[in-house]
Amino acid sequence: MTDASQPTDASALKASRTAPPGVLDGPITPALLRLALPTVVVLVVQTLVGVAETYFISFLGTEALAGATLVFPVLMLMQMMSNGGIGGGVSSAIARALGANRHADANGLVWHSIILAIAFGAIFSVAAFLFGPILYQSMGGTGATLTAALTYSGIVFAGSIPIWITALLSAALRGAGNVNVPALVIISGAGILFALSPPLIFGWGPFPQLGVAGGGAAVFIYYLLAALVLALYLRSSRSPLKLRIVPLQSRLFREILGVGLPSAVGTAQVNLTVTFVTAAVGHFGADAIAGFGIASRLDYLQIPIIFGLGTAIVTMVGINIGASRIERARRVAWVGAGIAFGITQIIGLAAALFPDIWMGLFTTDQTVQEMGSLYLRTVAPAYGAIGLGLALYFASQGAKRVLLPVLAGTVRMIIAAFVGWSAVLWFGVSLGTLFQMVALGALAYGVLTAAAVLPRRMFFQEREPDDRATR
Repeated sequence: MTDASQPTDASALKASRTAPPGVLDGPITPALLRLALPTVVVLVVQTLVGVAETYFISFLGTEALAGATLVFPVLMLMQMMSNGGIGGGVSSAIARALGANRHADANGLVWHSIILAIAFGAIFSVAAFLFGPILYQSMGGTGATLTAALTYSGIVFAGSIPIWITALLSAALRGAGNVNVPALVIISGAGILFALSPPLIFGWGPFPQLGVAGGGAAVFIYYLLAALVLALYLRSSRSPLKLRIVPLQSRLFREILGVGLPSAVGTAQVNLTVTFVTAAVGHFGADAIAGFGIASRLDYLQIPIIFGLGTAIVTMVGINIGASRIERARRVAWVGAGIAFGITQIIGLAAALFPDIWMGLFTTDQTVQEMGSLYLRTVAPAYGAIGLGLALYFASQGAKRVLLPVLAGTVRMIIAAFVGWSAVLWFGVSLGTLFQMVALGALAYGVLTAAAVLPRRMFFQEREPDDRATR
């Protein structure tokens, strides 16, 4: 009898020789951590720079901080959709292509990713310009807060296309097991962003004092440089993938979008949830928005950790699926999920027990601190469920089976966003009750995603054609 975790044909045997070390055989945890660590480190650094930018903007006053908070869920929607949504589709498609020995397709997918990045980036730029004022007003933005939100949003979303190109090219390299180059680019860019933000915000040295617009300008410059560097690398002889202009093929777009579009819906649900919760919090005033914005930054601080681990899970599951190592793909998924649960649950318990430490880093306003501490004491204990669910969601991307995990995210959105927002708007529930609904939605997401990924059939799919069949 053939072990289902072993390669069953010549293509899989060749994949075992070309895959990154440890992906197709050997201990799973060291291989996962080796692939995940560079991405985790770089995204934590990037997120800390964003936290630092929040710190700098806080010196401009509560209205400026609240304005940036209103934009943040929309910016995170685009970043998560480009990285974990369509980017997840890119990583999954390339990993499966390489696992099945379809190298020409893997290279062709890079150019198709560029085309998708331009299209989606343009859509976000136009949407932010046309609908931003209505959206930020609906989230509670008025007066100086709304002005700050529109200023920050206009500059950041002018750079939507570079943001998308950076995300999808990074995803392509990670799908091939090359995590170091995207990490180096993002770390270097984070340093540039950190160096540019304070001078542009406060007008240090030769720089003009732009206020909240300075933070947006720094983000724009960073992503423009990152996109250029990644494109140049993919044109070089050192890259495992090659960026070349090739004839567009609908089947390669389907390879990406078959996973990417449902995944994008999933990421949209996460951020739509945050947007509705932010809108509900907005009914309690600017202090509540500011407190919630500071506290929820800790939620986002975990996302890079889980995203870094998740990209490793996508790569390992995708290559093993392509090489017909089904049982190993399942083990990768559950080992990764266990690691994610442990990390996020520890962070959540620490935040719930000591919320004042986090809040005190950003504000001395007692009311703002109380609002944020209430959120952390209520929601942070459910962080482990979110980590578990997100890790298994990434595994489903690698297996090209994302529908059920996305539906689990739908349940979370209904509970936390729609029910929570409606309860505040129509029934006048307290801020604490709203946060309890957010926690309940997180628990439901973790449990339902685990139930969806548990069946063994989740990791089976049709056999991919090799390069010879596609020429």
